[in-house]
Amino acid sequence: MRYPVLYLLHGQTYTADQWIRLGAPDALDKLILSGEAPPIIIVFPDDRHWNLEAGPGFGDRLVNALIPYIDQTYHTIPSREQRAIGGMSRGAGWAVRLGLLHWDLFSIIGLHSLAVFQEDGSRIERWLKNIPVSSYPIIFMDIGDNDPELAKVQQVEALFNDYGLPHEWHLYRGAHTEQYWHAHMQEYIEWYASQWNNP
Repeated sequence: MRYPVLYLLHGQTYTADQWIRLGAPDALDKLILSGEAPPIIIVFPDDRHWNLEAGPGFGDRLVNALIPYIDQTYHTIPSREQRAIGGMSRGAGWAVRLGLLHWDLFSIIGLHSLAVFQEDGSRIERWLKNIPVSSYPIIFMDIGDNDPELAKVQQVEALFNDYGLPHEWHLYRGAHTEQYWHAHMQEYIEWYASQWNNP
């Protein structure tokens, strides 16, 4: 049997265990054991050099080395329809960059408290123009009403509306904190899993 793959990227100052500490595997286990979700492989890439400039290194390694390794080593379904990428904060910055720039690899993108890289603000529209309408990814966006990134995230969401990109938009109470992400972890995992509920 082969499985969909979800790549979840951590935030700045954190490491690959952030999603684990905040409950992602536990949330998915409950869904799978209850029959509410199919089995899914989750990969937690480690952007341990977050304190360096957001150059091409991490993204290039994820796309050109990690994904091929995961597909060759594990029982994945190696297609864009069965591959998702998501992240919190800086991780969401990577997710929007990699998900739109490499739209041929990902059909599902989760942007949780998105922190857009400064140099990417002017690039997002260009990336959207390069994606065939028939290949638009499905996107989930959420952010707290006390998040310093809110204004920038609203600009990105408005751009998605302009292009007719299918997405969910959620503005919740909260800030740019692990407490906020932990409070919404079950919702995040349920959303990702729901994309593969109907084979």
